Amino acid sequence: MTFRVEWLMPHLISIVASLLMALAAWKRPTLGRTLFVLLFAWAAQFNLRTALAAPAAYLDYAALTDSTTMRRLILGPFAAHAQAYVVLIAVAHACIAIGLTLRGKVASVAAVGAIAFFVAIAPLGVGSAFPSSLILAGAMALLLRDGFATTLLRDLRHRLRPPPRLT
Repeated sequence: MTFRVEWLMPHLISIVASLLMALAAWKRPTLGRTLFVLLFAWAAQFNLRTALAAPAAYLDYAALTDSTTMRRLILGPFAAHAQAYVVLIAVAHACIAIGLTLRGKVASVAAVGAIAFFVAIAPLGVGSAFPSSLILAGAMALLLRDGFATTLLRDLRHRLRPPPRLT
């Protein structure tokens, strides 16, 4: 697989976006968490719609990877049941998005699931916008390190609450 020039701009944009998400996770965890919820919610609906309408589109990822093992996996077992696999991935994305809005162990399990997903897709190379997937895994690890003591809704309410009036 050779990197094509038409991929340069989208690839650079994804790297910059992942770095900004990592910065948000580090400096503004509530914003970082919100961005990850939005990312996984968007991915869930996109993958579900694509899996139902055009599951063969996911076989194109085989041409984007330098990994022989990943290429064989995509063109072998994955190709035979692409729709089922991608629907499962979409459901997992939805579970991660929902889990990240919660607190405690559920949110932590969702974060571990997100990290595992980002690491698992890294061998897709440009198909996973590498190294963006690993940057996002690191950003999620930052959020996981801080823990999830409260729900995202409570964090957002706290952040968006107007300052108290002085009387």
